[in-house]
Amino acid sequence: MTQAERAINYIAGRFGLQVSRISSAQNHLPIEATAVDTALIASLRPYTMTSGERLWSLLNAVRYVIDEGLPGDFAECGVWRGGSVMAMAKQLSALGVNDRRIWLYDTFAGMTAPTAADVEAGTGVTAETMLAGTEVGDGNNVWCVAGLSDVQANVRSTGYPFDQFTFVEGDVAVTLKQSVPESISLLRLDTDWYESTKLGLEILYPRLVVGGVCILDDYGHWQGARTAVDEYFAATGHRPFMHPIDYSGRVFIKTR
Repeated sequence: MTQAERAINYIAGRFGLQVSRISSAQNHLPIEATAVDTALIASLRPYTMTSGERLWSLLNAVRYVIDEGLPGDFAECGVWRGGSVMAMAKQLSALGVNDRRIWLYDTFAGMTAPTAADVEAGTGVTAETMLAGTEVGDGNNVWCVAGLSDVQANVRSTGYPFDQFTFVEGDVAVTLKQSVPESISLLRLDTDWYESTKLGLEILYPRLVVGGVCILDDYGHWQGARTAVDEYFAATGHRPFMHPIDYSGRVFIKTR
């Protein structure tokens, strides 16, 4: 969804309306995308609010990690209904892999409280204002409400071994300090806000193996998320080359 479309949806939401594309494709995928990729992405639309381009980039990241033989678990912070994890699981299965652990970090009850840093980059609307103007659990919106049982049912439907999913329920400000993978080969951060993005990087990025892939869903959409990323890498003294996936998503390989 573009910045303009999000702004329109926000305004429409104030009147109890939601704007949707007629086309199920919803995005323009790269020429390299196969018919199988396109069909898989279309099948995941009910379970994710991320773009087709970002889903395709995720599929490619899974293929890359497996092709390179990189060790380490997969981890996602901010899963909503589990669409991106479902993409990981389905791609792993297609590659004949059934023993890669996938960690899902989420409150499974909607968004945590934002701070003043959390502003939509395209509109200047604060997250606090958007949350206040949107009914909790009212469809595909900024609250991102999806219960644990819903997410578990969705990921179970992929056919990937259910015992390979680790669900970590609660605010990542707490859970990331209690339960983390030993090593990570694919890290996807999609918690929107400044504080959770910063903490996700501080705790999980050092566990990402060299050669591993990091995907940032909100870098171009939420100012707080972008600030968190910029501050984190400024503090480390090394900023990786981040390739834009679309207006918001960024992907890069850890080189050191």
